[in-house]
Amino acid sequence: MDSNEAIAPRLFTMASVTDDPIVGIDLGTTHSLVAFCGEEGPRILGNDDLVPSVVRLGVDGAVGESARANAVLFPERTIHSSKRLLGRTFAEVEAESGRFGFSIVAGHQGLAAIQGPDGQVVTPEEIAAKVLGVLRERAEADLGVPVGRAVVTVPAWFDDAQRQSVRDAGRLAGLDIVRLVNEPTAAALAYGLGKNAGTVLVFDLGGGTFDASVLQLVGSEEERFFRVLATKGDTQLGGDDLDAIVMDHVTGLIEERFGSVTFPPAARQALRLFAESARIRLSAEDAASIQLDLGEGRVFQETLTREWFESQATPVVQRAVACAKEAVRDAGVDPANIDRVIMVGGTTRTPLVRNLVADAFQTEPYVALDPDRVVALGASVQAAILAGTNPGLLLLDVIPLSLGLETRGGGVAKLIMRNSAVPARATEMFSTSEDGQVNIALRVLQGEREMAQDCRLLADFELSGLPPMPAGIPQVEVEFLVDADGILSVRAVERRSGKRASVQVAARHGLSRAEVDRMEEESLTFAKSDMHLHRVADLVVQAGLDAKWTREAMGRVADLEPKYREELERHLSTIADFVAQGQHDPASVDVHKFAEARESLDQNAMRLHELAIAASLRDESAGD
Repeated sequence: MDSNEAIAPRLFTMASVTDDPIVGIDLGTTHSLVAFCGEEGPRILGNDDLVPSVVRLGVDGAVGESARANAVLFPERTIHSSKRLLGRTFAEVEAESGRFGFSIVAGHQGLAAIQGPDGQVVTPEEIAAKVLGVLRERAEADLGVPVGRAVVTVPAWFDDAQRQSVRDAGRLAGLDIVRLVNEPTAAALAYGLGKNAGTVLVFDLGGGTFDASVLQLVGSEEERFFRVLATKGDTQLGGDDLDAIVMDHVTGLIEERFGSVTFPPAARQALRLFAESARIRLSAEDAASIQLDLGEGRVFQETLTREWFESQATPVVQRAVACAKEAVRDAGVDPANIDRVIMVGGTTRTPLVRNLVADAFQTEPYVALDPDRVVALGASVQAAILAGTNPGLLLLDVIPLSLGLETRGGGVAKLIMRNSAVPARATEMFSTSEDGQVNIALRVLQGEREMAQDCRLLADFELSGLPPMPAGIPQVEVEFLVDADGILSVRAVERRSGKRASVQVAARHGLSRAEVDRMEEESLTFAKSDMHLHRVADLVVQAGLDAKWTREAMGRVADLEPKYREELERHLSTIADFVAQGQHDPASVDVHKFAEARESLDQNAMRLHELAIAASLRDESAGD
């Protein structure tokens, strides 16, 4: 199930966009994004797509996904991870230059520069400018007005030379960078922690770099801001290093099977992309396969397991955890007094990273916002402040809209009702609807309507690995917890097996007061028809289970009286007709007659179930 299918469309109106907007930009090592914060809150522009920070040198000058997708065809022209070169001298990067697939040379005043295969020399600022230019074009297409101003984020450990390089890149792209914001601060802004959080640790593990920053909320009630107490960074620690584990392992296996192999640039690029893909897949799956064509009829195939990967990756991740602990010590803060640990950067999706951070700081990390997008969202919030506009973000002193789960048949089971004060907590029991069901899909919804299709999908996740049991037997306890910052945590546990799953959601983003009012008004307008559809959906599921259990019981009672069997068959036929009608034309169903038919079946089947129990007891006695 793809959670992106039901994400609400962009809610921008022309009234929320000025003639001279300020956008927020996350210029990342691996991916970059542009966002805008209007009355409806912060949103990623450009169809919410990540833009790979990849540029192809040459006549076409491809930028983004096109450049990345064809890296194997143009290995020496494809420039990636160039953010690591901004504002640095060739001497500073020479030792790590071998990890890049292109040539790094000493440019003007000894600064690091990039040399293409035709001898062309370009600066990292020019590469960054091309990425910024694409982001600017996306913003203009989305907002419908020219964009000339931006807030751009940078790592907290960037020095003055690196920050100036970012400003130079912006100028080359035709952007006035009105402010540079540290990425940890932007992440905190995106979570809206300016009211409740005291001390925050931002754990930022991206594609090429790592940054751990400790922030503290200071100031008066009228004006509060985050102050960076301490920061530790590692410019050679990120997802690239985890990819390198896979690359080195695969290279070793290739040499074992085929002898010494010289990798041409194209094969090196292919191996890097395969390694990255395998690492990402192992964050969600137990195994990932790699296939690499080495030429001359040699094809390498290997399956990597998550267990192997985590055993090899643990020392690398522990370096980041140790760095974060140093930052906390430098800040003079007791780890027990860290109020929030915010995960930033795509590499923090790796379960191993989240687990080790949780163990180190004895708290569940904040992961409600997409770690790839949280910095850009925060940059847009800062941009809205500088623009002097009121972003109109909804403060979650109360829950603005009900929160619940989609049930079988498309209905909504509401666990926390609107206008509940935060923090809020609710627990409810659910079960399966099919025999032998080993996975349960959980879809978290927000809204007042009775059917899932009319509510806003916040997240979906899966409780998997359940032992196969008959329908209705598993006991799945689902807990909704909204904390003081408006972060919704949903946890599910199957009591018999102990299997668990969880997800975090920042439920406030993308909803203005007007949007909430509209959704509440619709819930009243369609209340009668919604309740009818929900009741029909529930009856279809419940009656279907009743019919299933009745037929199973009839199968266990071999000597059932023919007249009684015929009577049960009539009731089952009536139920089948109602179920079919409810599935194909629910609006036409007479709910009262459907409920009466179900009640009639239940009453008539009581004697059958007693006979089935007696038959089972006789069978057990005969077997003893």
